Amino acid sequence: MNHAKTVLAVRHLAFEDLGLLRPVLEGRGFKRFITLDAGVDDLRDLDLDGVDLLVVLGGPIGAYDDALYPYLNDEIALIQRRLASRRPLLGICLGAQLMARALGAEVQPMPHGQKEIGFAPLTLTEAGLASALAPLANGQPVLHWHGDQFGLPDGVPSLASTPLCPHQAFAIGGHALALQFHLECDPARLEQWLIGHAGELAQARVPLNILRRDAAMHGASLRAALDQVIDRWLTD
Repeated sequence: MNHAKTVLAVRHLAFEDLGLLRPVLEGRGFKRFITLDAGVDDLRDLDLDGVDLLVVLGGPIGAYDDALYPYLNDEIALIQRRLASRRPLLGICLGAQLMARALGAEVQPMPHGQKEIGFAPLTLTEAGLASALAPLANGQPVLHWHGDQFGLPDGVPSLASTPLCPHQAFAIGGHALALQFHLECDPARLEQWLIGHAGELAQARVPLNILRRDAAMHGASLRAALDQVIDRWLTD
């Protein structure tokens, strides 16, 4: 019997799930999807041998807030085990920040309490242009939604930046990819994000009509971009 390719997703909020990533992965032969909720499900001593792709998703807590959310230490340990195995690992937003911490880099709030929320393009570095992110070099806007930023692990180059955030992505070999931004967010389900993050949006004075407009405008191209990025990454 052939092995059913398995994705294990670690989730922090119900609506910040695999989103558009799931159908993209299904199109590449992934058939089994498991979701574990951080802080609810026990992430210690998980058997990762049968996991073909581990995805650590986003969330509104700080990657450095392990005193308040002690299970973050379990997530970091899980990420470290996965990195040691050199098998596919994708970190998104908080997941990327936890990957940075797992590799010894710092994560801290952006200067002056800034938040980066909204659709905007990336500037790819030379390393980024040679990476799986190359399809984003055409100015494709992506969804940013964070108030923290990660430093780079020693010897690891930045793949992309924005004016507010100098490091938007990094990779470890061909097996681990950390993305500060959200390619996975389904524009058709944006209202879940607007409701779930209502307090943060109000505090940051982010115009909801602009988010809705941009989600509708860029939805189709974002789906295509995600498909291309994942295709390049998984076939490296």
